[in-house]
Amino acid sequence: MIKRLSVIYLLTFLTTAIFAQKKPTEFVDPLIGSAAHGHVFVGANVPFGAVQLGPSNVFGGWDWCSGYNYVSNTITGFSHTHLSGTGIGDLNDILMMPATGSVAGDYVSLFSHDEEISKAGYYSVQLQKHKIRAELTASERVGFHQYTFPKDHKDPHVMLDLAAGLGWDKPVDTYVKLLNPTTLVGYRFSKGWADDQRLFFAIKLSQPLKDLVLYDSTAVKHAKGGSFLKAEKVRTFLKFNKIKGNLLKLKVGLSPVSYDNALANIQTEIPGWDFKQVVVVADQKWNRELNKIRIEADAETKKKFYTAMYHTMFAPSLFNDANGDYRGTDKKVYPKANFNNYTTFSLWDTYRAYHPLFTIVQPDKVSDVINSFLAIYKQQGKLPVWHLMGNETNTMIGYHAVPIIADAYLKGFRGFDVELAYEAAKHSAMQQTEGINYAQQLKYIPADKVIESVAKGLEYAIDDWCIAQMAKAMGKEKDFEYFSKRSKLYSAYFDQKTQFMRGKLEDGSWRTPFDPVASKHREDDYTEGNAWQYTWLVPQDPHGLIALFGGDLPFTKKLDSLFSMSSEMTSGSSPDISGLIGQYAQGNEPNHHISYLYAFAGQPWKTADVVRKVTDSLYTVKPDGLCGNEDLGQMSAWYVFSAMGFYPVNPANAVYVFGSPVIDDAIIDLPQGKKFHIKVVDNSRDNKYIQAVELNGRKYTKSYLQHSAIVDGGELVLYMGNQPSKTWGVSPADRPI
Repeated sequence: MIKRLSVIYLLTFLTTAIFAQKKPTEFVDPLIGSAAHGHVFVGANVPFGAVQLGPSNVFGGWDWCSGYNYVSNTITGFSHTHLSGTGIGDLNDILMMPATGSVAGDYVSLFSHDEEISKAGYYSVQLQKHKIRAELTASERVGFHQYTFPKDHKDPHVMLDLAAGLGWDKPVDTYVKLLNPTTLVGYRFSKGWADDQRLFFAIKLSQPLKDLVLYDSTAVKHAKGGSFLKAEKVRTFLKFNKIKGNLLKLKVGLSPVSYDNALANIQTEIPGWDFKQVVVVADQKWNRELNKIRIEADAETKKKFYTAMYHTMFAPSLFNDANGDYRGTDKKVYPKANFNNYTTFSLWDTYRAYHPLFTIVQPDKVSDVINSFLAIYKQQGKLPVWHLMGNETNTMIGYHAVPIIADAYLKGFRGFDVELAYEAAKHSAMQQTEGINYAQQLKYIPADKVIESVAKGLEYAIDDWCIAQMAKAMGKEKDFEYFSKRSKLYSAYFDQKTQFMRGKLEDGSWRTPFDPVASKHREDDYTEGNAWQYTWLVPQDPHGLIALFGGDLPFTKKLDSLFSMSSEMTSGSSPDISGLIGQYAQGNEPNHHISYLYAFAGQPWKTADVVRKVTDSLYTVKPDGLCGNEDLGQMSAWYVFSAMGFYPVNPANAVYVFGSPVIDDAIIDLPQGKKFHIKVVDNSRDNKYIQAVELNGRKYTKSYLQHSAIVDGGELVLYMGNQPSKTWGVSPADRPI
């Protein structure tokens, strides 16, 4: 054992030296996931920044939810806010486009991917129409443009379009004002997925304007003179004399509060004009975050891993100013808040793995996220569901701020008002909408009374389990007992005869006819899925689910069928149901824990089989390298966890179930100088099965790892082989709790 540990420590030293040779950002490819249904943002930003500055294509429909899709060869301009991986589009605010010649006409330009560079914190493209090179970078609240005009350019100008938005979005009030020849301010208020978005901006120019042309496209008016214009759809043309040195720079500050704050954000974050230095700083910020997990693996795996980590840091995004001011959901301004206020919460997706990952690699931000939730709770009267730019969209089902709050509390985070947090969580479960009132009576939700009844009932049971655990930890025994009973209501949807979760009518009968493969019943019993996929949505109680099936063997037999049957949908296929292995859909979040359920039945090698199939074939380094919507980091969080060899099946019990690692080595940096080292011995494409585990030098037989083992620091060694182990993780005593 001493010899073995000495070898491991030597390898640790050597791999640490290797890690230092190349920056993680060199493995990031922002174009991965930009084609097909990935919907990822492409452009320049910094981790969790309010600004996402990037190109906008001619809108082509659903696959342009971020504003960009790799199949496009057109750019309409560069906008300062984008969503990443969502299934609904919005934002693309404050669109700018450099040009030469007349201000009339079409500003759409062709471009080629051969003349496009996309890196973490930097984006560049050659605009073919006017032969202008556009370069972009950003700080948290400021977008920085650099345009290189051709030497023989004439009549240079920049179009600022406040009318432009993304598909579903439309402006309701816009304003531009020239403060001086190098400074403009304004705002764009709009209605879209975010019902009442208010965004203020300020623009600083590297050389003074020659002329300002204001245009009201609402009334199709001709150009207007003067220094300001307020209208529904303002379009502005910033005209210059010949560009000095052919290089024009613009800084655009954003604020949810005022254009004075937007100006202050520019002065605070990018006071100078050194574009290259801002690019360097953005790269440093990305490397600081990406270095929190340093891995050793083949080049392709590193590319997938670090791009996945990169994608987990677009949201939540800052929704305050450098001075702490923010605008609440109630549209009031809250000055100088004592926490960083965040927005863009896709909670139906991210509660599953993204936020558990946050507790490991972003512990300093966890309490700010909870405080943002609680501010929203006080301002709108309930916790966020899907929050966007200070607006509640009420998209998707469940009350999934609850697992995130409970997980944080149970892991020891205390930088928020605990009693208020519990009050808000309990309030979520006591609403009288969307069938929650049936759960309050300890009843199933009737399918003939509430649409998507099965999906809602199963998701509510997860959230209720989380409230029960928080109540227990806080000494609220009656609440613990009550919510524990509600967390068991999933069993009411299980049909013993068909062995599926099904819609049940108010009279107690099962809805008929029943097709478990149909992705959408006429009455919609499920949300973006079918009975095959939703039958496994019991991450809070897998052992209880196994009991419903009648034990390990019938459970695993049914689970085998999920992955082996035909992927062909018999009716109503949805683009959200993608990345299919049998009827398992990696491209949609309710499926993400399913492959890890084998471990609960004592067959962890089957988890390894499926996980490796997913990591090797459904995540690639191509533009279509994501098999479904990124959904603000959840798809990538699944990969980050699974690549390291474990996954949080239950989103709030601080337990990670082992799968099959694809990395050879990883070091996770933790607070107070602690580190958690993962060493994978004899790892390869064939050697995908864990044979034995050592934790801190001792034999470890369990098929799960507790959160405390990671955050306390230490060393995990996984020994791999090409055949399933007959003993590791098999015994009931070694299965996940």
